Amino acid sequence: MSIIKVILSTLFLISPYLVFAQPSSHQNILKQLHVPQGFTLSIFADNLPNARSLALGDNGVVFVGTGSEGVIYAVQDSNSDGVADKRYVIANHLYLPNGVAYKNDSLYVAEVNRIIRFDRITQQLANPPKPVVVYNQFPSEEHHGWKYLRFGPDNKLYTSVGAPCNICEPEKPIYSSLVRLNADGSGFEILARGIRSSVGFDWQPETDALFFTENGRDYLGDDLPPDELNRWTTIGEHFGFPYCHGGDIPDPEFAAGKKCSQFTAPAWKFKAHIAPLGLRFYRGKQFPVEYQNQLFVAEHGSWNRSEPHGYRVALVKFNQGKPVAEQVFIDGWLNKDSNVLGRPVDILEMPNGSLLISDDKLGIIYKVEYNGNHG
Repeated sequence: MSIIKVILSTLFLISPYLVFAQPSSHQNILKQLHVPQGFTLSIFADNLPNARSLALGDNGVVFVGTGSEGVIYAVQDSNSDGVADKRYVIANHLYLPNGVAYKNDSLYVAEVNRIIRFDRITQQLANPPKPVVVYNQFPSEEHHGWKYLRFGPDNKLYTSVGAPCNICEPEKPIYSSLVRLNADGSGFEILARGIRSSVGFDWQPETDALFFTENGRDYLGDDLPPDELNRWTTIGEHFGFPYCHGGDIPDPEFAAGKKCSQFTAPAWKFKAHIAPLGLRFYRGKQFPVEYQNQLFVAEHGSWNRSEPHGYRVALVKFNQGKPVAEQVFIDGWLNKDSNVLGRPVDILEMPNGSLLISDDKLGIIYKVEYNGNHG
């Protein structure tokens, strides 16, 4: 088996892509995961170390950002059998290239300090072009520097700049912010502040309202403060960091002279340290009607809680445009002995209504489909 791995590794160095199969070791993870009745879970793509953010290109190409791996991948199900059979390395040696976005056959990648673009990318996956720098004025601090990247309904690029600390009062206004800019890098503007670390956002189908996840500060105990789902509505909004957490918890170090009522409260509160990251409102037709316009959230899992929790995909139920409940959609990545088997990061809806879910611990992408009776 080790000889096979060496041969495969060598082939990847020689060829830009390789038809690859699903290793049985990763197939075993599927036996540990639980999905609702009528749904099935499979492995869509493998051999993607540190797979994080996902973006859908033309012809079914899925782009995959990473973190410390420094690589951007593309995978494709070229024979339409439901499993990716081609894997490309678009770029490597990048600076925590977490965020990926796609528009007009160009792939946009968010590194810590800049956004770059690969033009005519689906036409030259096997021989990617050199990137064009779109914007390079972001701070270079690694702490919470990795970025999510999406095109909004206004065709502008949205991303965020995290706090360069666990808890602090950043000197520069660019930190702890939600920002947007034109696709060519012009028109940069700060939309909101007081956001410690957001690595996931999406627009509500009925309203185009922007919802984003936020990871709360550490070292206030196992159960404080809650992680957040926030809704942005107005330029200049402030969501509380570092002065107030969860809408009603003054920070013991920085709250002096501030009131929580000064800041925008979260639309929904998750459990503390559950680490919500990527999220998607379900727009497809494959799943039953009760999933329509509901929000799937990848809960990456706690890293320093005395008893770990998270490590699941949650469904946040909306009613009349507002979140009203949270339930488990997929779990099992954290077993009963508190062993972490995998960590979900981002969620992507495919044209047929199935969902892809990345796992940066195992370096794989799962596919969720509904095969039950719609009634």
